[in-house]
Amino acid sequence: MFKRFLGMTKDFHPIVNVLLAGTIFARIASSMSLPFLAIYLIAKTDMSPAMVGMIVGGGALAGMLGGFFGGHLSDKFGRRVVMLAAIYLWGLVFLGFAITDMPIVFALLNAVNGLCRSFYEPVSQALMADLTEREKRFSVFSMRYLAINVGVAVGPLLGTLFAAMDGRLPWLITGCIYLAYGLLLHVLLHKFGIRKIEGEKKEHVTMVQSWRIIRRDRALRYFMIGGIVTAIGYSQMTSTLSQFIDKGFANGVELFAWMMSINAIVVVAFQIPFSKWAEKRTPMTAITIGSICYGMGHLGFGFSGSWWMLVVSMIVFTWGEILTFPAGSILLDRIAPDGMRGTYYGAQSFTSLGHFLGPWLGGLLLQGYGGQALFVTVAFISIAAIWFFHLGELRSAKVKLKAMEAGA
Repeated sequence: MFKRFLGMTKDFHPIVNVLLAGTIFARIASSMSLPFLAIYLIAKTDMSPAMVGMIVGGGALAGMLGGFFGGHLSDKFGRRVVMLAAIYLWGLVFLGFAITDMPIVFALLNAVNGLCRSFYEPVSQALMADLTEREKRFSVFSMRYLAINVGVAVGPLLGTLFAAMDGRLPWLITGCIYLAYGLLLHVLLHKFGIRKIEGEKKEHVTMVQSWRIIRRDRALRYFMIGGIVTAIGYSQMTSTLSQFIDKGFANGVELFAWMMSINAIVVVAFQIPFSKWAEKRTPMTAITIGSICYGMGHLGFGFSGSWWMLVVSMIVFTWGEILTFPAGSILLDRIAPDGMRGTYYGAQSFTSLGHFLGPWLGGLLLQGYGGQALFVTVAFISIAAIWFFHLGELRSAKVKLKAMEAGA
């Protein structure tokens, strides 16, 4: 696996490889701490569960709103400036979690955490696309997704180990890793000449002008709706699925933990061969098959009568995850103007609305109608995403045709 990973990354720009390696270590670090934020807040403060939920959700809300601004700033001032500022500030945020005991400070820190993530993620994706040939970008985004899952698979285990020594330790280690990553990336970006790569052709449109441009882009709107619908289905894995398994199966908590591990293992095992296959197809083909896999996985969850059926359903569900995430980035990349790539990737953060709506909708269905009704409904929702992506693809093709006719 490691040799195949190196074989796929050897043709990438050195900065892209640095970002991929950094993604692994950064996700290991953040996964040591952030998944345990609610538990950490309850242990350190006397806040109610509702207040803890508001603070945890505040990070996601800030991230949803911040992505567009971070992407726009990277187009205006350069990828390097925004990315490094986000990483350095992120490191300080994690150190802040370790030293404060005040609820209002926790709320502020987690909001800034969401902003840092929303600034860093689209800007790093835009920089990867800037430095990669168009036909190799699916591989880049696939490797990035693989790197994220490697980090997410390892981080929580280390977090549990360090937290057993001292509850503050995972946060301190995470903060130090982010600051060290920022320093290393700073040096390497300078070494490989990021200033020359960026050049002087920064985007000069204002924030208001950028918003008007993406608001008028109907293809982008369809892709964003498709992303929101996909997120509604995907979010069930981390919200209602655990409740469904806990109530319906013996040792449900342990079984769900194993399923999360299987999810990460399947991503690591299948990401490279699936990306090789998808490179030879259109992004819409990958999204169509991936969305169908989501639907089949949800149906499997709803009608599973044994642990092995749940495992098979999780494998099929994860295949959908492997195909749809990189393909969605490719569709976005194809419609983004070169001078506004960061802004377009930033606008993608609005699809996080699905991660907010999904658990809420799923909880209502699970409570009111039961697990089978929930997963059948979500299966149809997941498959419906294909239609919105298809509409976006048709609109994009129409715009390109008009541009060709105008230039003829």
